[in-house]
Amino acid sequence: MSPVNYSEMRIPFRIILFCLIISVNGYSQQTTWRAGLFNFFDNAEFGGSSVQMPQTMAGVRFAPEMNIVFDSLHSIVAGINLLHEYGSDKTILDLAPTAYYRFSGKPFSFTVGAFPRHFALDRYPRIFFQDSLTYYRPEMYGILWEYTGKQLFANIWLDWTSRQSYEMREAFFVGFSGKYTPGIFYIQHFSYMYHFAGKMDPIIDEALHDNLLFLTSIGLDYSHKTIFEKLEINAGLVAGLDRARADNTGWIVNTAFLSEARIEYKRLGIFNTFFTGNGHMYYYEKHDNELYWGDPFYRAYTYDRSDFYLDFIKKDMVSARIIYSLHFTERTMYHQQALKVSVNLNNIKLNR
Repeated sequence: MSPVNYSEMRIPFRIILFCLIISVNGYSQQTTWRAGLFNFFDNAEFGGSSVQMPQTMAGVRFAPEMNIVFDSLHSIVAGINLLHEYGSDKTILDLAPTAYYRFSGKPFSFTVGAFPRHFALDRYPRIFFQDSLTYYRPEMYGILWEYTGKQLFANIWLDWTSRQSYEMREAFFVGFSGKYTPGIFYIQHFSYMYHFAGKMDPIIDEALHDNLLFLTSIGLDYSHKTIFEKLEINAGLVAGLDRARADNTGWIVNTAFLSEARIEYKRLGIFNTFFTGNGHMYYYEKHDNELYWGDPFYRAYTYDRSDFYLDFIKKDMVSARIIYSLHFTERTMYHQQALKVSVNLNNIKLNR
């Protein structure tokens, strides 16, 4: 074998290096950072309820991120989301990684990786996902595709919530939501399928569960058309389907009526939700919030919630809201108070 002539390799190596430099410089690249802070205090006075538990949730999340953007369309974000719960002897109670790629070329966007949950679920009602997810499970691990047009919005998403092991189940969500707004009237739809399988080589066999939830409603939106910043009402039909495959239960179907109304004037707002029909979450007594991520109050046959809130700080970098909620169900009125403060230290919007 003849010896390698390194001097002859210099010219093609320089050509390759030159081409790489030219290709990199051909992209418009920007590197930015963001540091978000979210403080929550949520006091739920639900003593005596048979469907919800009383508790106080309080803590602070700190989420620094680095963001690299190419040609304003492609971005890679990496960071971490840390939780300290007030009163805990642990400095860091939870640590969630943030690492995702995002393409944003209007009207389409695509996100894959570990990204903030609110990217996909901001619009979903509490019957699907309760408020505490924002506190304790802020990250989604999967894929999000989104279309945002003048009259039509739609998204499809996958959230892999648990990998199968000897201690943990295999579980994931697949969801779809959409909204069509030709004028002041609109029609919207929310849905998901939750696959809740068993652990690896379990001592006792457990049935694989499928939980499906659908809501289709029509609404009227007069926001910014009167003296009110928001003036909106909608009503629709919600359907929940449950089955345990090995138990041969077939599909257990529960249907109900759900309506929402929101009014906002300057810094004040009222948001009311009314639900009546068949109580949902059929297997809650056996699997509770492992299988159902919505508010357990929707297990009742009739439920009404009224939120009264004040945005006493409403800036680009800082927002602070105090909320007083009344819950009417089980022939009882329950109280809840919450304070939520968000700080975005440099107000960078990551192509949402």
